[in-house]
Amino acid sequence: MAQQALPVREARLGKPLGTAGKEGAREALRRRGVGGRGTGREVSGVALLLPGGGPTGIRRPSPVATLAVRPLAVRLAKAGRHEGLTAHVVRYRCSGWNGPDAHPARDADWALDEVVRRYGDVPVCLVGTGMGARAALHAAGHPAVHSVLAIAPWLPDPHRDGDEQPDPVKQLIGRQVLLIHGTNDERTDPDLSYRYAERAKKVNRDICRFEVHSDGHSLHQHRDEVLALATDFMLGSLFARGYARPVKDALAAPPPLGLRMPLAAGFGASLRH
Repeated sequence: MAQQALPVREARLGKPLGTAGKEGAREALRRRGVGGRGTGREVSGVALLLPGGGPTGIRRPSPVATLAVRPLAVRLAKAGRHEGLTAHVVRYRCSGWNGPDAHPARDADWALDEVVRRYGDVPVCLVGTGMGARAALHAAGHPAVHSVLAIAPWLPDPHRDGDEQPDPVKQLIGRQVLLIHGTNDERTDPDLSYRYAERAKKVNRDICRFEVHSDGHSLHQHRDEVLALATDFMLGSLFARGYARPVKDALAAPPPLGLRMPLAAGFGASLRH
């Protein structure tokens, strides 16, 4: 496939979310001589949110995709406020993956370089949904990445979709990785995310996958549990706070158990108890 010509534009980082993020960004920029005024609160970790999208498309993405991940970004920023976390949502140059061009993954790489430029050597958790989850998994090899959270990832079937090779997994080595998928997802195939996780587990033991039974792509039925799981994983992977017992068990369990861990109803109500 020939590389698709893109309109002249750049990917962008959304404004930092959360108290620590807003003020910490100003402080980090001030320390680098860029100007601005901060409160002395230092950014010590970043959650980088990658929205969903479609298989193809070179037009600017709809703002709906960005708005869809904003509540999660706000939740993560609030949970990590006292740790010095800031969260950003990446705004892609175009709306589609576009085959081997993998534009969102390239935008994720740019965003990671931008995070390093702004904040220095801080750990990053890539958090993606749908197509953005695939971009997060692709970009995991960047030196700044400590962990990846892939929610309802879109992972095409190489045989059905004509890709020459399955998506790579070696870039996940040394990263903490969590996949979450609804068993009734009709937009992104949960079996494909299991097969991806199974391959990844062979090169990286620090990977697990949770299944949200009876839930669909948006995971609305178990929204509170999914948000609690995402928060626990992010805080544990970036700030060494320790994971909740189900996450510890999932990481330690061999396949298939650790890759088909059911997300229990009420998860988050009594974390670490």
